[in-house]
This record gives sequence, C-alpha cells and structure tokens, in this order.
Amino acid sequence: MRLLHTSDWHLGRSFHRVNMLGAQAEFIGHLVDAVREHAVDAVVVSGDVYDRAVPPLAAVELFDDALHRLADLGVPTVMISGNHDSARRLGVGAGLIDRAGIHLRTEPSAAGTPVVLADAHGEVALYGLPYLEPALVKDEFGVTKAGHEAVLAAAMDRVRADLAARPSGTRSVVLAHAFVTGGEASDSERDITVGGVAAVPAGVFDGVDYVALGHLHGCQTLTERVRYSGSPLAYSFSEADHRKSMWLIDLGADGSVGAERLDCPVPRPLARIRGTLEDLLADPRLDRHEDAWVEATLTDAIRPADPMARIAARFPHTLSLVFAPERAPDDPALSYARRLAGRDDQQVAEDFVAHVRGAGPDPREAAVLRDAFDAVRADDTVREVAR
Repeated sequence: MRLLHTSDWHLGRSFHRVNMLGAQAEFIGHLVDAVREHAVDAVVVSGDVYDRAVPPLAAVELFDDALHRLADLGVPTVMISGNHDSARRLGVGAGLIDRAGIHLRTEPSAAGTPVVLADAHGEVALYGLPYLEPALVKDEFGVTKAGHEAVLAAAMDRVRADLAARPSGTRSVVLAHAFVTGGEASDSERDITVGGVAAVPAGVFDGVDYVALGHLHGCQTLTERVRYSGSPLAYSFSEADHRKSMWLIDLGADGSVGAERLDCPVPRPLARIRGTLEDLLADPRLDRHEDAWVEATLTDAIRPADPMARIAARFPHTLSLVFAPERAPDDPALSYARRLAGRDDQQVAEDFVAHVRGAGPDPREAAVLRDAFDAVRADDTVREVAR
C-alpha cells in the first residue's frame, strides 16, 4: 500500500506579516497532483491542519476545498488534530465526512479504533492518535501522572490490543502528533512541555509497521519506521535550511517500509544574513539572496541610521531586522532578551528565585513551579478551545 504522509499545514498562518494563503493553496494543489501522479492509495495528515483553534474564514474555505479535491480522487484520507487545532471544531461532521473517504480522528477515546483499508495483500489498520494534552486526557486513559509519555503509552496500549485481535498479517500505521526523542525542533512550533519534559521515546510506538508523526516542522527520520514529514512551508527563519517535503511510503506485504521524499513548492527562498550594515550592503557573496525573504542581523556596535530602508534597498524582501552588537557575555549592555535566549519558562523562573533570595529552588519548590506552568498551559488550551 502506498501512503502519502504530510502534516503541519497550519492553514491561516502568516510568515512575518506575509499572507501565506496563496502558498498554502499552491501546496494543496501540489498534494492533489502528487496523489494522482504517484498512484497513492491513502493520504495521512498528522495534525496541525489549522494554525489556531479558531481559524480565519479563508483558511476554513481552503480546508473545505482540500477535502473536496481529495474526496474527488477517491483516495482515502486520514487526518488527526494537532496541538494548534481545536479537536472539537475540526471533528465537526466527522461521521458524515467519513462517508466520503475523509476520516477525521480527533477523539482521544477512539485511539484504538482504526480506519481499515485493504489492498491485494490484506488489511491495513490506520490508527489516529490526535494530540493528547496530558492534563485533559489523563482520566480517559487512566494514568495517574499527567505526562506525554504516560498518555501516549496508554493510547498505544489500546492500539496494540486492537491489533492483536485482528487477523494475523494485518499491517498497521499510527498517526501521532508529539515531540519524540531525537527530533530536532525549530522556532515555529508551539511549546508542549509538561512537567519540564516535552519529548517521548520512539519506543512508545513499538509494535506497528509505520508511525507518521506531526508537530516538528523539519522532515526527519528517527528510525526507518518512525518519521516526521515536517511542514510543507517554512514558518520561521530557523527553517531556512529545511528541505520541505512529504514522505511517499510504500508499505510492503510483510510490513516492510520503503520511503521517498517528494519536494513541496517553495514560494520564496529564505536567507539569514549577519554582519555590519556596510558589510551586508557591499558583500558580493550575498547576491544570491537578493530575491529571498531575508532576516538580517546587524552586529554594528552602534545602531545605524535608517537600517531597514538601507538593507531593503539591496534586499527588498527583508522581513526581519535583528540588532545584535558584538559584546562580551558579561557586558552590562547585553540585552535582557539575549541573556534569556534559549531558556525556557521554568529556567527563567528558577533564575528569578535565585536572584531575589540568593539560592535557587529546592526540588520540591521546582516541582511546584512546574505544576504551576503546566496548569496555566492546560487552562490556556481549554480557554482557546472553548472560544
């Protein structure tokens, strides 16, 4: 069976104020063409269809168009909700849409109920595990500690139990939206850290033939059977070196996996350039970036006059201008933002405790801070979905 694995469409998202809806529509057209050209048997979309719980109307219309075009091909499509989606909104009408061959899996309780497809070699069970917010689903899965690994492990227990009851030789595919150990993050993913831990081990998914992951925006192979497709478009300059693509997966009669990357259309290349303003304006090696979307980091000791207008004269598609004067790490003029770069909320809070009382939090106090951050994040998720 031939599968096309994609994820993280983020319909409705912009890129540094640039409306990406046209590029997203071009990707949908490319996806439909790829399904037809490569004789795909099923499409799997591993979450973050939308960029936010309440997407703009234009994004909903594009999603509706995608559903119609995929249904017209007569090729089954399985989709799960991601951490950016409202599972309840995305799942509206799922039962009716299911009849058109578009299978929306947004309910955690249905983790062990697969979409069953068949080819000449028998059945393939596709299990959709939507993004599982630990604090919200721990009761559903009967886990005492609300963590990503615990709830995913419980969901996979249901998958393996269902699979064990099926005829011998049934092949299996799991769609999941999670941060799996070994994956490389970028700046454009929303943090899903719980209890100070975001990643789950790939071993959680043992026992199935292929795991189609979503959440991380870079295309990655964790094992031959566990892969991220990545987002089809770049949504931050940290993705400047990404090759945006989808996975074309051939699932053999014995459950073996063959994989090929299919490139996605690039609306405009990305470039990150760094140096003093005068150097950036004069360096001939940067000619190749003059038609790219540019993030320019200026290292001038003193902020130059009219920097954006001057840099845009050479690089007209400059979207981000960053000031980072070259300073020693202990220089008091070093900005607060730069001192905090790369530190998460927990670390910032612990640093604050150390600053005001002369010593950092003990393990019990650190646990209280983690619980507080987790509670706020879970509450934010509930409020966003309820809007």
